[in-house]
Amino acid sequence: MLPKGANLQKIHNGKKTYAITPHLPGGFIKPDVLEKYAHVARKYNGILKLTSAQRIMITGLKAEDIEEIWQELGMQPAMGFANCVRSVKICPGIAFCKRGKQDSIKLGLELDKRYIKKEMPSRMKMGVSGCPNSCAESVIKDVGVIGTDEGWDVYVGGSAGSHPRLADKLIAGLDYDDTLRIIDIVVRYYQKNADIERVGQFIDRIGFEKFQSDVLAEFHNRAVSEAPAKPLSAGEQIVPIPGGLTEGNLVFGDRISAASVIADIIRVYPQTIPVLREFGMGCLGCPSATGEALEKAAEIHGIDVQELITALNKIVFKE
Repeated sequence: MLPKGANLQKIHNGKKTYAITPHLPGGFIKPDVLEKYAHVARKYNGILKLTSAQRIMITGLKAEDIEEIWQELGMQPAMGFANCVRSVKICPGIAFCKRGKQDSIKLGLELDKRYIKKEMPSRMKMGVSGCPNSCAESVIKDVGVIGTDEGWDVYVGGSAGSHPRLADKLIAGLDYDDTLRIIDIVVRYYQKNADIERVGQFIDRIGFEKFQSDVLAEFHNRAVSEAPAKPLSAGEQIVPIPGGLTEGNLVFGDRISAASVIADIIRVYPQTIPVLREFGMGCLGCPSATGEALEKAAEIHGIDVQELITALNKIVFKE
């Protein structure tokens, strides 16, 4: 089991090291808190790393020290669920930048307050950019907003990873309140209808036209069409799509093997999800899951792959 609020970083000569990434809304940190970071890193032989999500990671830690480190920092573990809203990246906006068009800090901190750690079908990242320069990389976020002279443009479905996807523009020129309202509709629609898939994968599966139509229908108080299809049923087969829900070839009735792709397993046999999580594979919606074989994932996480395969097939075939 993973130490609470920690991520496995490295396995070297059988020894595991972990990292913690305390939550810093918008990347803002007071000097006294920063001093606690430095003290903890020095005391437990950790290394401080500035992350792309405007946080400060403390890495190189031992499992047995994690709980005490959180106590010394005076913080709660930062991660509620592996598949949740992971970060809200915010640019300086009109508060600090001469090019700012909109108040990205105000909007970004509000989004952080509403959604950070909230459980989702997969990981979700948000970006808030105060002008079209998009310093918060809003077009490669699951939900991104970009400020213009006319207001906020809202984008959905962006991601980086092994199969980068630029976000689709959902709607343009919204004021502050309407931006918050439509993002809330997007989040709820995604929570209700998606599998273990990023927003962009979900959009590619059901089509952007349907996604946009359903979300805007609720935004404009119109009737919403029938919900998109839910997970595969027995007997259905998956057509592999690069960067999609799967790149493998597992179909219903097949036994799970070391070569089975993780995304295949959870799509064809969703009852295996609790087993995978019990073994420490919590982030089943990450980009690697779409093309990574079970054997490789087990190696990365320091798991006995044969033990894992046995447990998975046991739950599938009730052995």
